[in-house]
Amino acid sequence: MIITVFPGQGSQTPGFLSPWLELDGARERLAQYAEDAQVDLVAAGTEWDADRIRDTQVAQPLIVAASLLSSAALADAAGAAPAGVAGHSVGEVAALVAAEVLSEVDGMRLVGIRGRAMAEAAAAEKTGMSAVIGGDRDAVLARLAELDLTPANHNGGGQIVAAGALPALAALAESPVAGTRVIPLQVAGAFHTGYMAPAVETLRAAAADVTVSDPRRTLWTNRDGSIVADGRTALDLLVAQVASPVRWDLCMESFAAHGVTGIIELSPAGTLTGLAKRALRGIPTVAVKTPDDLAAAAALLTGDGA
Repeated sequence: MIITVFPGQGSQTPGFLSPWLELDGARERLAQYAEDAQVDLVAAGTEWDADRIRDTQVAQPLIVAASLLSSAALADAAGAAPAGVAGHSVGEVAALVAAEVLSEVDGMRLVGIRGRAMAEAAAAEKTGMSAVIGGDRDAVLARLAELDLTPANHNGGGQIVAAGALPALAALAESPVAGTRVIPLQVAGAFHTGYMAPAVETLRAAAADVTVSDPRRTLWTNRDGSIVADGRTALDLLVAQVASPVRWDLCMESFAAHGVTGIIELSPAGTLTGLAKRALRGIPTVAVKTPDDLAAAAALLTGDGA
């Protein structure tokens, strides 16, 4: 089983969409995504600097748009679809579109709302996130509990992302758990924690009247790594996940349990294939960073690279 995975916030870099816009129809498709999300995605993906595209209300639709552009390009190059899909954090929006639970229009509209609502929630209190790399898992979780920090992302491969108040994150960095490195993340707030509860309510209201279909291919949820077969349930989980931890570690365990034999990460790629190389050793991966990577991804998807 070959699957495609979709990255989350923080994977974007200045100008990364420029080579994608050289593909036939890509600029027009991105312009439509921009209208749906209410963000100038062409300028954001080609001209804006790192600070501007770090803004939550820009970053989220930008990443999902890039994933959808590269997913469409892969489908054209391979003439085939993956057997399954999964997305990390905001990447779940792209995964639901790829699974045909949501239309592209609804996916981009919802991610625009999601980004604005999470930015507003983040502005209410000064919070942040830090990656904790290495160390004993139980000791890391115990230290986070001591500091009233939330393990917001369980990424697998020895990585947990802590989220919460800035003084608590500073204390974690000043006195880290033995054997760990603490890396502050360039995000606006404590995503996937209770601080995001107002954003959940905003997104839930927006999602209430969206038309959904049941997944056309295997779809994993960040909630617990399980497979979701009902479209409305998938959308409800995506909404609630804004304020609950991302369990990418359990997704990867489920990939292995369900016989995944190859993983293709769509643009802006690199983070999830890096985690897979550590946690799912021996399973081939392709990170589709630019159109130059499409041939290798298509070969893996169709079996020509086996």
